[in-house]
Amino acid sequence: MHTSSSQLAVGVFFAVVATLCWALNFIAPFVTGAYSLFDLLALRFIIAGLMGAVLVIAYWPYVRALSWASRMMALALGNIGYLGYSACIAGGVTFGGPVLTPAFIGMVPLLLALLGNAQTKTLPWRRLRMPLALLGLGLLLVNASGGLPTSAALPSLRAGLAFSVAAVALWLAFSLLNQAALDKVAKNATAAWTGLMMVGSALGTLLMLPLGLRLGLFELPAVGFSFSRAGHLYGWALLIGVCCSVMGAWAWNKATHNLPMVLSGQLIALESLFATLLGLFFHGRLPSLPETAGLLMVLTGATIAVHSILVSQGKRETTGKGGNQAKRGTSD
Repeated sequence: MHTSSSQLAVGVFFAVVATLCWALNFIAPFVTGAYSLFDLLALRFIIAGLMGAVLVIAYWPYVRALSWASRMMALALGNIGYLGYSACIAGGVTFGGPVLTPAFIGMVPLLLALLGNAQTKTLPWRRLRMPLALLGLGLLLVNASGGLPTSAALPSLRAGLAFSVAAVALWLAFSLLNQAALDKVAKNATAAWTGLMMVGSALGTLLMLPLGLRLGLFELPAVGFSFSRAGHLYGWALLIGVCCSVMGAWAWNKATHNLPMVLSGQLIALESLFATLLGLFFHGRLPSLPETAGLLMVLTGATIAVHSILVSQGKRETTGKGGNQAKRGTSD
């Protein structure tokens, strides 16, 4: 994937926007009140599906231009990267506490960076050692400084571990499949692609509602649907749905179009950074010394990665221009 410096700058900007939006996934446990995480998830994805349907209608000519296989892939990715990933995060936080799942999610940028560079060899491996080491150590400090919840029972921790591993696997699958699919999709079809993914997540939610009701995962039927009781839940579902499913997905698709996976994979580390800051805000405290050090390492690692890619790209552009000038001089 050959990209210019301007494309990289645009891609980095949209990646930051996307990760900031996605960090709202982790505030769900703090805003549900008397309701469950699954109430919030169901409302969020139904709302997102309605907004996705609006996007599909508004960009219908671009949807029609997609092949049937591409449309099905977008719908499937909505279930993998939106519904499945968010449900696993909710399960991990519910059963494993607030530390276990973010610690596992912190592994994603490292794994994606390694997979991305293995596929495209954007940078020599030696130039990735420093940013990867900083990202890994920073995420370890941020997520592990609080330790595991001591009051959790072993079966609960096992369930939290299973959900956390599943969340990592789903996000890796989503990133790889989405990157490959978007390489074949026109840039002006990004909004249509995003809309299809949102519709897919809503369809998956509706299909899972009967099972969730049977398992007793929802509190809405018992506590009440009235706006006086559930108004805050509707408001948070709308906010998280717009930010995570609309703005986050749209911005990430824009970033994916402009960034090699080795860089976008590392920039996902910012999601953990923003999620930590939001969590600290809801807890009403400042970060501890290990957390502060970890946040600085994440930022430094991402900055080094961006700088390395930009310098490498700048050298390629200079070499390319020099080669073109030499060719023109020879032909003249």
